[in-house]
Amino acid sequence: MVNTSDFIERLEQLLKYYGMTSSGFADRVEVQRSSISHLLSGRNKPSLDFVLKVVKAFPEVNLYWLLNGKGTFPSDNNTNSPNPPNSNQAANLKSTKQELDNIASFENDLNKNIDKIVIFYSDGSFKAYSHHDK
Repeated sequence: MVNTSDFIERLEQLLKYYGMTSSGFADRVEVQRSSISHLLSGRNKPSLDFVLKVVKAFPEVNLYWLLNGKGTFPSDNNTNSPNPPNSNQAANLKSTKQELDNIASFENDLNKNIDKIVIFYSDGSFKAYSHHDK
């Protein structure tokens, strides 16, 4: 999981690095100004959409650094880096990608209606609930 307080610190570091106000940053990233305020206050957690907009608006921001604080900022964007990630870094990157995929899947699920819920019990039995079972 992305540590929200650490993410906020990195977001504040971006604002300072670019000499931007939170509203200027919001405009550049193309999100509502209140979104940045809510992120910085810790009220909201960063969404996948927000993270991707930051990386798109600021190509020198390393996605891995933004999410986990590992890697470099600003990134050199050099694909022929003399220091390729070691296996531990590669595993962490794969884990981060899985987290992003999970967030994206969850956000997609928010737009769906639940048709049925099934509960499986430890004794092997189960109970299914459907919106048709009213």
